[in-house]
Amino acid sequence: MKPETLAIHASNLVKSATGDVTPPINLSTTFFRDEHGGYPGGHMYSRVSNPNRSALENTVAKLEFGEDAAAFASGNNCGLSLFQAFKPGSHIIAPDDMYWGIKKQLLTIFNEILEFDFIDQTDLELIKATIKPNTKLIWIETPSNPLLKITDIEEISKIAKAHQITLACDSTFASPILQNPILLGADIVMHSSTKYLGGHSDVLGGILVTAKKDELWEKIKNIQQTGGAVPSPFDCFLLCRSIKTLAYRMKGHCENGKKVAQYLVNHSKVEAVFYPGLATHPQHEIAIKQMSDFGGMMSFLVKGDADETNRVVNKVRLFAQATSLGGVESLIEHRYSVEGPDSKTPKNLLRISVGLEHVDDIIADLEQALS
Repeated sequence: MKPETLAIHASNLVKSATGDVTPPINLSTTFFRDEHGGYPGGHMYSRVSNPNRSALENTVAKLEFGEDAAAFASGNNCGLSLFQAFKPGSHIIAPDDMYWGIKKQLLTIFNEILEFDFIDQTDLELIKATIKPNTKLIWIETPSNPLLKITDIEEISKIAKAHQITLACDSTFASPILQNPILLGADIVMHSSTKYLGGHSDVLGGILVTAKKDELWEKIKNIQQTGGAVPSPFDCFLLCRSIKTLAYRMKGHCENGKKVAQYLVNHSKVEAVFYPGLATHPQHEIAIKQMSDFGGMMSFLVKGDADETNRVVNKVRLFAQATSLGGVESLIEHRYSVEGPDSKTPKNLLRISVGLEHVDDIIADLEQALS
């Protein structure tokens, strides 16, 4: 089945006694055992599994062409659980513009447990040169946050496989509709389901999908089920509901994104635009190779200093000046202010999540803010 069909039907696993077409919310925390001590419904305790969570995991695993998935209470917990699955002293190669929340985990939680290097992963030779005998994971993020760098999943997977290193890809900006890293050689795919999967800025969550149920995956599932950082049945229900419209929402985000990027490119007060759909993007050809479209995320540099950039971001009316991304509403954010003085993000960079409002209204708001 095509993604549009899978997104609608893959979560319909529960056959309720009342014949619901839409799977109901199952709030039970515990489930009946039979006379032999087994669990005829397939569930024992909701921390371990729940019908709504199983439906969500099945849906996203199918959309990403994986064998299994593990849903978590937040996107950050995906990174945390994966890093916990590696032995102390393991080395990780991560992107230099890694999403700040997960980068902070390495810097503040795993700084005395794991080794890591943050490098420009668009340079394949640099990746090869950074590999050590104890390198166990290459974590890539494409498109990246907030510079929209595109890393070549297929080529990096060849490097990882040659050295028996796990390759994990944060594909949040793309969603399963625009990019499928497992088909390009990745071992694990991560999504912050708070973003495009949820799509309405009202659910917190994260999900990992694995290409194979191997030893590493069993460790991750143990951390999920024993550690217990799992989403509630209601959150899983909301995500399954939202994923049904994911393919069509992404079409709108992509259509609006292209028009907004082209508008910004031609604006006299914009220094540069970072959007993989632009022919001027340094990795545009790689994006064409591994993405079916280019999404609604972009960032741009305002001509001027941080004060001028703050003036622009504080003038928007339609855009919500708020963190996060991937919702139906357009969002704008001065990332440097969020990330703090140690951030390598340019001080004049604004990141925007182009929503599903009419594109003329989106552009009009940017026009008045930049004027």
